[in-house]
Amino acid sequence: MEYAVRGPIAIRAVELERELANGAQKPFPNVIKANIGDAHAMGQKRITFIRQLLECIANPSSMKIDKTLPSDVIEHANAFIGSCRGNSAGAYSRGTGVEVVRKHVSEYISRRDGGIPSNSEDICLSRGASESIRNVLKLFINRNNSIYRNKKKVGIMIPIPQYPLYSATIGEFGLGQVGYYLREVSNWSLDEAELERSFNGHRKEYDIRVLCIINPGNPTGQVLSRENIETIIKFAHKKKLFLMADEVYQDNVYAQGSEFHSFKKVLVEMGEPYSKLELASFHSVSKGYMGECGMRGGYVEFLNLDPEVYALFKEMISAELYSTVLGQAVIDAVVNPPKEGEPSYALWKKERDAVLASLKERATLVEKAFSSIDGISCNPVQGAMYAFPQITIPQKAVEIAQSRNQHPDFFYAMELLESTGICVVPGSGFGQRDGTYHFRTTILLKPELFKDMLARFTDFHAKFLAQYK
Repeated sequence: MEYAVRGPIAIRAVELERELANGAQKPFPNVIKANIGDAHAMGQKRITFIRQLLECIANPSSMKIDKTLPSDVIEHANAFIGSCRGNSAGAYSRGTGVEVVRKHVSEYISRRDGGIPSNSEDICLSRGASESIRNVLKLFINRNNSIYRNKKKVGIMIPIPQYPLYSATIGEFGLGQVGYYLREVSNWSLDEAELERSFNGHRKEYDIRVLCIINPGNPTGQVLSRENIETIIKFAHKKKLFLMADEVYQDNVYAQGSEFHSFKKVLVEMGEPYSKLELASFHSVSKGYMGECGMRGGYVEFLNLDPEVYALFKEMISAELYSTVLGQAVIDAVVNPPKEGEPSYALWKKERDAVLASLKERATLVEKAFSSIDGISCNPVQGAMYAFPQITIPQKAVEIAQSRNQHPDFFYAMELLESTGICVVPGSGFGQRDGTYHFRTTILLKPELFKDMLARFTDFHAKFLAQYK
């Protein structure tokens, strides 16, 4: 089980921070952590409405004491607390989550999808989207059909590059990884021919049951067109695959002409037989304009799941007791934000729009900056919070990395960290086509810090190419 985002390079970055704090002399004054999409760690301001709501829910007496709290925040808080057992956020919630939050999630999904119905009973809240993704993948563990009995493992189709939560969980659960390549030359798009190649190339080895999609993409930052989504849905129907749509970056769309389309909306609008496909779609409070990674709030919505399977799923997650109630409160703030005319609306809208505008500006800045460096190419960052530039690594450096039993881009990223203090994630941690090398960097760095990072990076890259040419 490997998880490159918090792997050896990230661990070494923490060690370097400690060494600097203890007075060690390094060729850089500080470590720049560009490896993780942790918005608040990068200085993003908290959304006032979310934090005021948390204040009221965690300490209800503040609603009587703090006269600055807007009336709509108090109304939201009282509605949430009223749905908690014992009228306290300190009580266990149901395994599927606080009832009023699930109701608000279903209303949010219906608004997002132009009025397509959503049933709160099909929604389960969780500690971030990651927990829901792992729980859905657990449904496909089949110990009576395992490699240990000389039978096929269950195969899970995932994009390459992919977020390593998927490869790590597939490895942990004893499932089979079936990678399909995104097309870098067409901004990380997806075509049916590649899905067919991947499926046919692995079906003798695996019993392929699931197709996972990340849209907008992580680490690649692409936003799938509706046409692309329809192609994927038709393929899943043809192969009788369960669809998993990771849509946690749905608020993070920046490029002109790009638009987020939920898999549920497209699937339903395509009509039968496609509207009968089994689908699990995921969202989180960690991304978007919220960036509340530490609060651990997320949800999964199921569509067309067999009722007996769903009953067993709910029984399984109830053994984990519940997702954190304050995390569920943040979900509530996201899916049921202030409405126009309410006291909190103007400030909430101003703060949300400012975050998204800043991210859009940085997406363009990062792509143009890296594309201007000799030996590096970078596709436009259409959405999400990352760029995934391709780097040219000289053959001499490739051979040295191989002699150390390292991936060449891991060697490059570690050299970058030790020389400059810049922490990125090597592309090999996400998967990539043979012979290509990449790294993932977040777009969350504030402009001044990114300017500093770019200066360090450009100098290092030129020296690296000269040293190993």
